[in-house]
Amino acid sequence: MRFAEFYAGSTGPHISFEVFPPKTDAAMESLRRVLPELIELGPSYMTVTYGALGSTRERTLEIAALLKREYHMESACHLTCVGSSRADLDRLLEDIRHSGVENIVALRGDPPRGETTFVPPPDGYSHGNELVAHIRRRYGTAFGIAVAGYPEKHLEAPDRESDLRYFKNKMDAGADIAITQLFYDNADFFSFVEAARTLGVTQPIIPGLLPILSVKQVRRITSLCGSKIPAALQAELEAAGEDDNRAEEVGIRQCVAQASELLRRGVPGIHFYVLNKSSHMRRIMEQLRPVLAEVRPNAPHSTANAPH
Repeated sequence: MRFAEFYAGSTGPHISFEVFPPKTDAAMESLRRVLPELIELGPSYMTVTYGALGSTRERTLEIAALLKREYHMESACHLTCVGSSRADLDRLLEDIRHSGVENIVALRGDPPRGETTFVPPPDGYSHGNELVAHIRRRYGTAFGIAVAGYPEKHLEAPDRESDLRYFKNKMDAGADIAITQLFYDNADFFSFVEAARTLGVTQPIIPGLLPILSVKQVRRITSLCGSKIPAALQAELEAAGEDDNRAEEVGIRQCVAQASELLRRGVPGIHFYVLNKSSHMRRIMEQLRPVLAEVRPNAPHSTANAPH
């Protein structure tokens, strides 16, 4: 099933998970043990991030195909412009197609480690909308395509208006849905959706949430992506200090509250960045099940987030 099919009609909201390809064989075996535990939580689909220019790139497809083949779980491969010519992209796309995976998360990608600016490879692409257009030209509707949205603006964008125009270019190039960068203030998400709708974006926009597992973790990730931590949450995390168990309790409570508000306000789904772990997601999903039961019966998505 492709992305657009999940969000057609009013069958949602859909919960989805994202995992990343491990760098070592031991970590890969650990992920193999975790995958069934995540699948038991009932996601509609799972996405697998992309390790450009390294061995984890092959593992992206290995994991996505494993999900589809062994667990009958719909999956999506991330695909970026980093380090790939158009011919390279075509080979990767053929591998994905032959594996049976029907969905792609198309991204420009971050500069390789040690580099501060993105430089397109020879005969490659510079922007995500170019990658989306390439996939559509070569494969039509054979793939479902998701792109990224940035409720707080991409770090490289000069201003919010420019970032919104870049976002609309990706949607107009043929994306079926958008999945957002992590954020911790729902006001940022709703403002982003409203602005995108004003520009004429009609496709579903799915909020992406990263549950906090430690203070060190959230500091590192937010410093990389530019997302802010609201003052009240920051105070709770500072009180937790180096106590990861306490920080995780704060993170689970915050994530449930954030997701509950999003669901009650009619989002088409929530995409969780699960960090290849299941125990915290089990607790989060247990607390969200009553909310999901509340919003699913006869509940068409709100006009703010549903396709027009």
